[in-house]
Amino acid sequence: MTLINSPLDSIESYNSFLSREAIPVLKHTVKELQAMREMEDSINGRTVAALVLSDPMMTLKVLIHIEQHRRARQNHDITTIERAIMMMGISPFLREFSDLPTIESQLSGHTHALVGVLKVIGRARRAAHYARDWAIVRHDLDVDEITVAALLHEVTDILCWCFAPELTQQVYDLQRMDKNLRSSAAQRAVFNFSAKELHLALVREWHLPELLISMMDERQIQNPRVRTVQLANSLARHTAQGWDNPAIPDDLAAIEELLHIGREHLLHRLAAPHEAIETLLQAGGKAEGALPPLSTATPPPMA
Repeated sequence: MTLINSPLDSIESYNSFLSREAIPVLKHTVKELQAMREMEDSINGRTVAALVLSDPMMTLKVLIHIEQHRRARQNHDITTIERAIMMMGISPFLREFSDLPTIESQLSGHTHALVGVLKVIGRARRAAHYARDWAIVRHDLDVDEITVAALLHEVTDILCWCFAPELTQQVYDLQRMDKNLRSSAAQRAVFNFSAKELHLALVREWHLPELLISMMDERQIQNPRVRTVQLANSLARHTAQGWDNPAIPDDLAAIEELLHIGREHLLHRLAAPHEAIETLLQAGGKAEGALPPLSTATPPPMA
């Protein structure tokens, strides 16, 4: 696989590069898929889906594959992994994804990048867990869609670590030197574009389902499903830095407003560490501090 060693001059250039490259997945995913092929008569779609959803890159590969091979008569999008597997069938699914490149091989010789990408994947898993739980509390019509959207929210960061490890390290170094530097500013300084800008361009390039794209678009933050995805990723990112992160009280205030539950109940659902609970109960917070400003642009309505 080729690496990006210097910034490209347009989002189209990044799109073109990343669309040509095979998306790598975790080595663990490859091993588990191999084990499933050897016992496919005794596994079901839910078991396979659980494995796929433990790996954001595998989740992305499946959705891209489904879209690329959708039948002309298929008039609706496949927005969950379990439905994708059901549509393909377990045996064809396991055959299709039998020879996959791995993140570990892609980043051999880039130990710092491998550590970085594993941290982001851990964050994405935590965000998906949060979002799923909150969707259940909200009695969302399709909890699995929320889970997938939250998991995919970080895929651009993962791809940057995989295909531009040195540039991505520069972004983190800039933020380490300036604690007040926003991620988007550091990303633009290094890549010429922010991860969010590149993310929305990529998911459209891959023709992911419009519903999933909408849930990852912060311009639609007034929609409860979008807020669920955005706040889940925000809290996952902040708690990864420690439960004493100063942004967490604002996150909690916004989540309380979304779910209509109190702080103590919320902290219990989040399994917050015991030593942090008392401080967070007294911390207050402003919901608007955790949410992006409403865009003056009018995004397309969500389905």
